[in-house]
Amino acid sequence: MAENRASVYAEGVPCWVDAQLADVEAGKRFYGELFGWAFEDWFGSFAQALKDGEPVAALVRKVDGRLPTVWTVYFATPDAVALVRRVREAGGQIVSAPVPAGELGVTALVTDPEGAVFALWQPQEHPGFGRRHEPGTFAWAELYARDAEAADAFYGDLFQEALFGTDAEPDFGRAPVSDVFPAEMPPHFLVHFAVEDVPAALEDVLRLGGRVQAGPFEASYGTVAVVTDNQGASFALLHR
Repeated sequence: MAENRASVYAEGVPCWVDAQLADVEAGKRFYGELFGWAFEDWFGSFAQALKDGEPVAALVRKVDGRLPTVWTVYFATPDAVALVRRVREAGGQIVSAPVPAGELGVTALVTDPEGAVFALWQPQEHPGFGRRHEPGTFAWAELYARDAEAADAFYGDLFQEALFGTDAEPDFGRAPVSDVFPAEMPPHFLVHFAVEDVPAALEDVLRLGGRVQAGPFEASYGTVAVVTDNQGASFALLHR
């Protein structure tokens, strides 16, 4: 087991990410070369990405071409049904109600009041990341919001312990949509992956058929570049 593996992720801690792609095999080639990931067949149509033998992400084939090509961040919870209820009471929306993913856990897809989509994960056999905060693994999730005060109130109440608890080390933050993205960009979460060298990683993204959206630029949490893969899924590269 990896040294930095968390046996239990507290509620509100980002614990998993996956990408909805039209072509999973192309995704394997892109991310496998970019981040050094290996892959194994997993639950349903998912391909689980491994870094040094530990789970770090998943790729899944889109069942409907109209669905967005996108990375989604999952937040841990001990009770997905109860958390979905709290999301709804706080003004969020339910995209898909809690449903078992075999024996792995229970998942749900929701939005905040502004429409930013995120997922919930109630672990059973699959606790989440086996590695994080190191090159080629999840490092951060940034919420791009239009109404900063509303976002702070929503997530601050929903994930209070993870954000403000005594031992809290938050893995996500908030920024205005207009800081990096076009003004018409909807509120959303941007998944960040750690790299040792952002300029070098950008060269790899371009060589593999992706493109650069913004950066590199300095953020409060490190050096960041926003990119898309060769199928249009946006994500960020981060060096701290």
